[in-house]
Amino acid sequence: MISQLTDEQRRRWKEYREFADRVIAPAADAIDAHQEIPRELIRELGEAGWLSAMLPRRWGGSAVDALDYGMMAEELGRTCSNVRNFVAVQDMVSDAVSMWGTAEHKRRWLPDIATGRRIAAFLLTEPGTGSDAQSVRTEAKDCGPEIVVNGTKKWISFGQCADVFLAFVQYQGQHTAILMERDRPGVSVTPLNDMLGLRGSMLAEITFEDCRVPADSVLGHPGSGLAFVASNSLNIGRYSTAWGCVGLAQACLDASSKHACEREQYGKPLADHQLVQQMLADMLTRCRAARLLCWQAGQAHEREDEDSHYETLTAKYFGSTVAAHIASQAVQVHGARGMAAGAAVGRFFRDAKAMEIIEGTSQVIQQLLGRWSAVAGHPSSLDATG
Repeated sequence: MISQLTDEQRRRWKEYREFADRVIAPAADAIDAHQEIPRELIRELGEAGWLSAMLPRRWGGSAVDALDYGMMAEELGRTCSNVRNFVAVQDMVSDAVSMWGTAEHKRRWLPDIATGRRIAAFLLTEPGTGSDAQSVRTEAKDCGPEIVVNGTKKWISFGQCADVFLAFVQYQGQHTAILMERDRPGVSVTPLNDMLGLRGSMLAEITFEDCRVPADSVLGHPGSGLAFVASNSLNIGRYSTAWGCVGLAQACLDASSKHACEREQYGKPLADHQLVQQMLADMLTRCRAARLLCWQAGQAHEREDEDSHYETLTAKYFGSTVAAHIASQAVQVHGARGMAAGAAVGRFFRDAKAMEIIEGTSQVIQQLLGRWSAVAGHPSSLDATG
C-alpha cells in the first residue's frame, strides 16, 4: 500500500506520526489510568487541525480527504485509542451540524468544536436500546416555542465533559436529531467509570427531565434522525474506528517484535523460536490486510461509490476482529510482562475489545454485510480491487 502513496501523502503521514509520537503517545498511559483526556491535549489537537479535519476551512476544518483522515486515525489508534475516539466523536457531531444544521447552528458550534473550545457528544444509545437504534425511547414534545425532552441516554463517550449534545429522540412520532446545550435545566450527568476498555473516553449516563430547548434545535427535520443524520455520522465513526484498529494492531506488532528480539529464552531471543515467528508473521499479515481494506474504503469514499458505506463496514468489521486477535497475541508474546500493571499491550488488549462493540457490534455488522452480499451478489475480483 505504501507504494501507492504520493510524495505529498508520505510527507503528511510522516507529520501525523511525528505529532502523535510527540503529543499523544506520552499522555496515553495517564489518560487510561486517570480516565480522562486533559483539556490541554484537546487544545493542542485543535491547534494542529486534528478536530473536524474533514470540514471546510470556513468552519474551522482542515479540508482533508478521506485517505488523509484515515492516516490520521491510524496514528491516533497506534498511540491512544481514547484520543482517537475523542476525535471521531467530535467529527461525527461537527459533520452532522455542517450537513443538517441551520446557519446559526453552524456559526455557534462548528468553530468552537474544531478548536477544542467546546466538546461535543453523540447521544444515541439508551439503557434498553443499543444496536436497535430505531427503538430509542427518549421523547421530545412540542410545547409552544419550545420542545420538552424526557428520557435517558447511556454509554455516551465524553458525556462527562461535553458542552453540546447531539441527541436522538422520538419527536412527533419520528426518529429525530436535536442539538442542545449541556447546561440547560433538567439535564443531569452521571459518570460511568472503570470500563474494561477505552477507560479515558469519559462515558456517562445522561438524563433529561422536562428539559426545554428551542424548537429550532431540531437538526434536519423530524424523521431524518436515523436514516440521514445518525447514519452518516456512524459511517464516519466506523471509518475512523477501522483505521484506528489498524493503528492499534500495528502498535501491538511493533511492541511484540521489539520484545521478541530483546527477550531471551533457552539461550536465544524469542524471535528465533519458530512458534513466536509464526505469531509475528500472523500479526504482520493480518495488520497489512486490515490496512488495505481501510485504504480501499477511503478510495471508495473519494470516488463517491454507491457501495462506499459497505466498504467502510467491511473495513470496520475486519479491522476490529484483527485488532482484538493481534492484541491477544501481543499479550501472549510478552507473557507475564504483558499482564503487569501499566503494560502498554495490556491497555491495547482492553481497548481492542471495545473496538468490536463500538460503532456497531461485530455481529450487527456481519448481519449488514451478509444482507449486502445476498442482495448485491459477490463482487468479482476485478471489481473488488477498484
